[in-house]
Amino acid sequence: MFVNASVAIQVLPDVEGEDIIRVVDEVISYIKSTKLPMFVGPFETTIEGDYDALMDVLKNCQLICIKAGAPSVMSYVKIAYNPKGVWSIEKKVKKHHG
Repeated sequence: MFVNASVAIQVLPDVEGEDIIRVVDEVISYIKSTKLPMFVGPFETTIEGDYDALMDVLKNCQLICIKAGAPSVMSYVKIAYNPKGVWSIEKKVKKHHG
């Protein structure tokens, strides 16, 4: 698979207490269902793939929070884009987790 973008998203649904974990888990489950390469960290999830596909994933992450019961959601997003390709998640973190 050609990877021309990598995004990191942190969703912060406007819910109380441990409900935040439930909503964030629904977002992570959705991202996993896309079958795109991903890495879940303690503060954000990184996904890689085609730029346009990733923009759709980001949009859906917001909608999932609302469907899960959050009245609103704030997200912090980092995007790396290069039409010629970007470094993979594995290349960036393997030496630290291998």
